[in-house]
Amino acid sequence: MSHLAKPPYLQPATQVLDTHNVQAETGLTPIDVRARREKYGSNKLRESSSRSTLAILIDQFRGLIVYLLVGAVALSFYFGDWTEGGAITAVLLLNAAIGFTSEYRAVKSMESLRKLSTIKAKVLRSGNPVIVPAQDIVPGDIVLLEAGDVVPADIRLIECTNLQCDESALTGESVPTTKISDALSNQDIPLGDRINMVFKGTSVTRGDATGVAIATGMATELGHIADMTETAESDTTPLEKRLDKLGGQLIWVTLGLTLFIAVSGIYVGKDILLMVKTGVALAIAAVPEGLPIVATVALARGMARMARRNALIKNLSAVETLGATTVIMTDKTGTLTENHMTAVRLRTAEDDHDLTAATSDQAPSSANDNNELHIALKIAVLCNDATLVADTEKEDADRIAGDPMEVALLEAGKFANFSQSTLLKTLPEIQKEAFSPHTRMMATYHQQDDSDSLFVAVKGAPEAIIQNSSHVLTKSEVRPLDNEIRQQWEAYGRDMTADGLRVLALAMKETTSEDEPPYENLVLVGLIALLDPPRSDVKAAMDACHQAGIRTIMVTGDHAGTALSIARQVGLCSSETPVMEGRDIKNIAAADEEARQTALRTSIFARVSPEMKLDLVSLHQSEGAIVAMTGDGVNDAPALKKANIGVAMGQRGTEVAREAADMVLRDDAFPSIVAAMRMGRVIFANIRTFVIYLMSCNLSEILIVGLAVSSGLPLPLLPLQILYLNLVTDVFPAFALGIGEGSSAVMKRPPRDPREPILAARHWTLIVYYGGLITVGTLGAFVLALYLFDLPANEALSVSFLTLAIGQLFHVFNMRNVRLGWLKNDVTANPFVWAALAICAVLIGMTIYVPSLSNLLSITAPSMTGWLLVIGGSLTPLVFGPLIHFFVSSPKST
Repeated sequence: MSHLAKPPYLQPATQVLDTHNVQAETGLTPIDVRARREKYGSNKLRESSSRSTLAILIDQFRGLIVYLLVGAVALSFYFGDWTEGGAITAVLLLNAAIGFTSEYRAVKSMESLRKLSTIKAKVLRSGNPVIVPAQDIVPGDIVLLEAGDVVPADIRLIECTNLQCDESALTGESVPTTKISDALSNQDIPLGDRINMVFKGTSVTRGDATGVAIATGMATELGHIADMTETAESDTTPLEKRLDKLGGQLIWVTLGLTLFIAVSGIYVGKDILLMVKTGVALAIAAVPEGLPIVATVALARGMARMARRNALIKNLSAVETLGATTVIMTDKTGTLTENHMTAVRLRTAEDDHDLTAATSDQAPSSANDNNELHIALKIAVLCNDATLVADTEKEDADRIAGDPMEVALLEAGKFANFSQSTLLKTLPEIQKEAFSPHTRMMATYHQQDDSDSLFVAVKGAPEAIIQNSSHVLTKSEVRPLDNEIRQQWEAYGRDMTADGLRVLALAMKETTSEDEPPYENLVLVGLIALLDPPRSDVKAAMDACHQAGIRTIMVTGDHAGTALSIARQVGLCSSETPVMEGRDIKNIAAADEEARQTALRTSIFARVSPEMKLDLVSLHQSEGAIVAMTGDGVNDAPALKKANIGVAMGQRGTEVAREAADMVLRDDAFPSIVAAMRMGRVIFANIRTFVIYLMSCNLSEILIVGLAVSSGLPLPLLPLQILYLNLVTDVFPAFALGIGEGSSAVMKRPPRDPREPILAARHWTLIVYYGGLITVGTLGAFVLALYLFDLPANEALSVSFLTLAIGQLFHVFNMRNVRLGWLKNDVTANPFVWAALAICAVLIGMTIYVPSLSNLLSITAPSMTGWLLVIGGSLTPLVFGPLIHFFVSSPKST
């Protein structure tokens, strides 16, 4: 195929056929097909490599925190501390097992895209129509389409009859697109307006057509989207970035403190080998062994909670990212709306009727056969290609099949208690004038029982029917339609369209012969307005987003008027909000600063292509935003993957969208997004809380050993005792803090700064203060035991160990939200905290009263004096901890 000077939609059909060297009457020969298949390949999407089981497992061992722990294992084994090394290794393996199990089932490849190619198609080969697998189609094939077919390739139409296609999954257009075969004249038009083309993966809802395949496989628009989806870079989640940053900070803190203490010990005359081993013990103490596993469990539990709220999370880090979201970019069709056309208004000569109760059993109180409302609805039901089909799943029930707009007209008939089958029995259809893109009208002829005349029902574009009408129906009579009244009706239509409604005109006439032209001297009856209505639960969720400081942006392939109307109804914006169309943001990435700022300020985008959605996501990310992208169509997949969080609809969503997303909503409900965001915020607050808890506990261990060594005191803690505290008594309270329920107030404040680390300066202040209090209490008890009460060295060692262990347990209560009370707060209300404290109390008791463990840890049972020192020293952080909040806010209040 030679290079085209113009796109196929700008060329006459005959020129496209010549370019592809094919005759419309005969199609390709087998020799042609083989040659073109060798040149262009099969008509299927490229198979992308899926994430392997090994890759999932390896990913569990990534991150600076994990690397720190691996370093601690290496040091332990190098110096012969096999117990410490083995215990840390066990922590690493347990953490990897939890993360691997949570992510394994959620990881899938792009197979869903390839499923769109597992269809068959009818083509002309050597003059004969044959059925072939869609993957066998090649450029130049003459393809025959009819209602119900899935379009197998990108096709330039040669001829068509009343053809309409559902392109919502590709373009976001909620109403089927009427197709023509004529060449178009405007070169720079979006995908949804190329009405002489049909595209791979869309479906034919009405009519039939013949066309020539111009693109197959990855060269199609669907293939282009698949390629963008595969190559779109998945942004690293904020939590991953923060944990890595924290790991980097810990490396320098660990190296600095251990080196300083080791050098200080050597300087004051301590044994070099002893100080090296002490430095290793301090390095192990400095690394929060429990951090990865607690973070993983907190995220996994959040994932389980969200699943109960119908939000399926596909990877752990995405849970927290939801809480950092600052911008939601949402599709319109099927996400904010029902994806189901509904008749909402009917304008007649003297009234404007509300049809939103059309599905109820109530008919207007003034109902009678001559009522203009009834005549309009009778036309809507009679002049209709949709049909009632018996519903096999529900007894005595029908379902309506056909074009969504015509389905909506049949449902509107319920407003007047009209049944399609009953009407057709009294007014049997004897002839139909099918809808034509040229006339933009449709008509049906019906035999009337009480008359020799025929009743002609007509519907179509308002401007076409108003132009062809000579009279108008009122409540009392049929009146001539003069220019003034005609202009008034045209104004009615413009007002409805400005409100984002789809408008059809309804007209009638009586004639004695079906040979009489249907569209002459019509009687205008009314204008009926249709809408894909907003979901009832969206407005409350939108309000919740506003309250939480989350900006919502609509990005749709639909028309600007429709987008603005829906946005107003769901509370996304006011009526004065400007709308930008796709042509206004083309190449926005390369635009000047003024254009970029305008796009950043805009909240509604219409007639947007998949590439533009991707560009908009990138634009907001470049400004530091954490972007969540919601969608359900094939056209949403690349942007879903590029966004920090891709949210797909589980019921209405395509497989393509679900596979590209990080989260899938099983109920398609916006409230589930809000609930997931709340959980994300709670999880981040919990992670920050238990990091502060773990780090302050670990810092206290470093300070206790470091100060003792530098001041010439005996070691107040042994390496095995430090490890026991880190891996046992530290972890259980941290677990409990990590899975708390959180406060409802978390959604009543703006999102945190996306650039803010897990630990900001104020949090390091808290860590140092709390660590210092625990150090003072522990070292104080140790020194008093040794020098004031002359307790034996092994008992003094036990006093310092028990003081530190119990003091860290009391320290849990410093993690409460200071805005809440002392006795009733988020920590005391957390049952997991009390369970953790009970477990730790048992484990601490075992170090005293289980001989094998007490011998391993060199612990002896303290005397009464020893216990008094333990109690006094361990209460230090609980008593003095709250004083810091006069100067620094608590981790949960920020």
